[in-house]
Amino acid sequence: MPTFAYTALDARGQEVNNTIEAGNEQEAIQALRQAGYYPTSVTAGGHGAKAAGRAKAPKAAKGAGLKKEINISIPFLERKTIKPKVLMIFTRQLATLIDSGLPLLRGLTVLGKQEPDPVLRKTIGKLADTVQGGSTFSDALGQHPRIFNKLYVNMVKAGELGGVMELVLVRLADFQEKAQKLKNKVVSAMFYPIIVLVIAVAIMGFLLVYIVPTFEKIFADMLGGKPLPGLTEFVIAVSKFVQDQVLVIIGSIVGLFVILNLIGKTAKGRKIIDAIKLRTPLFGDLIKKSAISRFSRTLGTLVTSGVPILQALNITRDTAGNVVLADAIQHVHDSVKEGESIVSPLEKSGIFPPMVVSMIDVGEETGQLPEMLLKIADVYDDEVDNTVAGLTSLLEPVMIVFLAVVVGTIVIALFLPLISIISELQGA
Repeated sequence: MPTFAYTALDARGQEVNNTIEAGNEQEAIQALRQAGYYPTSVTAGGHGAKAAGRAKAPKAAKGAGLKKEINISIPFLERKTIKPKVLMIFTRQLATLIDSGLPLLRGLTVLGKQEPDPVLRKTIGKLADTVQGGSTFSDALGQHPRIFNKLYVNMVKAGELGGVMELVLVRLADFQEKAQKLKNKVVSAMFYPIIVLVIAVAIMGFLLVYIVPTFEKIFADMLGGKPLPGLTEFVIAVSKFVQDQVLVIIGSIVGLFVILNLIGKTAKGRKIIDAIKLRTPLFGDLIKKSAISRFSRTLGTLVTSGVPILQALNITRDTAGNVVLADAIQHVHDSVKEGESIVSPLEKSGIFPPMVVSMIDVGEETGQLPEMLLKIADVYDDEVDNTVAGLTSLLEPVMIVFLAVVVGTIVIALFLPLISIISELQGA
């Protein structure tokens, strides 16, 4: 009979690594459950499972001892948030444990023991204490808004009311994974030109501050006051300006960022900046498509999980990430609250393309709005992929040419007088 290696949780929530003989994987899982275990991993061919379990135990104990010894924290320097990927892994693991039949409290206890992130481990402990005290899981999550946002809390609340907690957690994990992928695509599209621009500015600054003044002295000694070519004089003039006003230039750049940051903290300023982002050449289209995808997936996931439409719209508005889009969602909320359709305010906003409006209209008429919203999100995820690929292929040659023109102009300006000097020497 085949042997299967398994990792399971016993009645006390302790992890057990061992082997079991069964006809197939399903029979092994069933036998483990009948024996009072909650299997988390069952694989064929279980050689070395016990040894692996024994090998890991001392290491874990050693780590636990270190954690108890080192417990120094400074409140104002302590990290209070976690990475989206860490939260996504926790959500998926919790869904797996609950789906395996493990009670919520025991599942939190197990995940708290094995969680490597100190902030999340501490938070899981607090969640377990709150749930053990008689509160619902959604209420416990709501006490940690820096880690679990409104979308997370309300979806869990809907899962509790509908009795489908594990399904909602799986949807949350999928949502977080796709949202993170979308964000990474947008960041990667903007990262390349910014890096090239920074390199170009650094090279140009080095040439103007260190190289050009050296050549200026050489030209003065060798030409004896003769006029320089126009391009060379222009580059030397720029070099002198940069050297004399370097602090002013740096201060102006820093001041510009500070002013933009201050403007962005006001409601009106944030709206203006977000509107400019949506109309920015090249990147505006990418930002708009990613915003539409985020809106569609957030609203679709919430409604599919059982969150009421008005509450779902409020959550989507708060997590939109763009004030212009948030205002459009607010108009949709007001329209639905008055018993009207969501299509008209979406169309009037000018943000959503006709195809999106038409698909939402069809979904609303057929009673399949959540499914249609998720389809729109999938479509626009692909659109973002295509836009990023197109931007990358377009920006690479543009940035290379830009860098070549900037550096090449300075180099040519420095070599023009040398050509004149060489010609005079040859004539002599």
